[in-house]
Amino acid sequence: MNRIKPFDHFILILGTLFMCVPVLVAVMTSTHSAVDIHMNGLFLTPGDNGIETYEKVLTRRGGFTGQVTGTRMLMNSLILGIGFAVGKIVLSMAAAYALVYFRFRFATFLFWIIFTTLLLPLEVRIMPSYQVMSSLGLLNSYTGLIVPLLASATGTFYFRQFFKSVPDELLEAARIDGAGPWKFLWDVLIPLSKTMMAAIFIIMFVYGWNQYLWPMLMTTEERFFTLMRGIKQILQVWIGSQIPDYNEAFALAVLALLPPVIVVVVFQRWFIKGLTESDK
Repeated sequence: MNRIKPFDHFILILGTLFMCVPVLVAVMTSTHSAVDIHMNGLFLTPGDNGIETYEKVLTRRGGFTGQVTGTRMLMNSLILGIGFAVGKIVLSMAAAYALVYFRFRFATFLFWIIFTTLLLPLEVRIMPSYQVMSSLGLLNSYTGLIVPLLASATGTFYFRQFFKSVPDELLEAARIDGAGPWKFLWDVLIPLSKTMMAAIFIIMFVYGWNQYLWPMLMTTEERFFTLMRGIKQILQVWIGSQIPDYNEAFALAVLALLPPVIVVVVFQRWFIKGLTESDK
């Protein structure tokens, strides 16, 4: 058994390096000037332009209108990620609550209809969704960015499985105490679902944060550009001496990594506990 442990650690170290070295390269390269990167390629050592580069991408106005900043795009991405995650939790919990605790006919059949929407990703229904948002006048708005992404069954599936694992005795005790459907949901199920909500929040936040195609289609005004949309746009627009500002592109990529990493680190224990509890 002891002979296997060093090999196991070796594999884990290789996996860690495989995941971390590209991030380290991006961080170190972003601290060099665009000319150095153009001439010498990527770097594994820090440069002298780190503070200046990150200050530029966060505060300098750019784009076609000369108004968009990295901070603005970062805030737009946060609004999209948090709005999508919170909206998804609320919608999914309500749907799962109805499917599990309201004994109406064809509940299982309706659940499987909802579940089949997983076979229809956003890219498949993107044009009808765009047409609906355009007809409602929701282009270039946070509502138009967030609401169409809520239509999927992932959260409903997880909450349904979790609610089915809740003992029926809790429901009976709530009924004896005179608790109605809303009180049972608010006082019993929501406190029990905190770990599941944290797990769903992480999954949905990362999904919303990394969206590129939908924000690109929905937003034509730069004040609504997300960070994912803006990285390519800034690389195309912000140029100096005909050399793309590679350092600023790397800096934006590093900034795009930080919020998902922070969310995962903060909710890590709840995330693991929530996913394991859903299997019980």
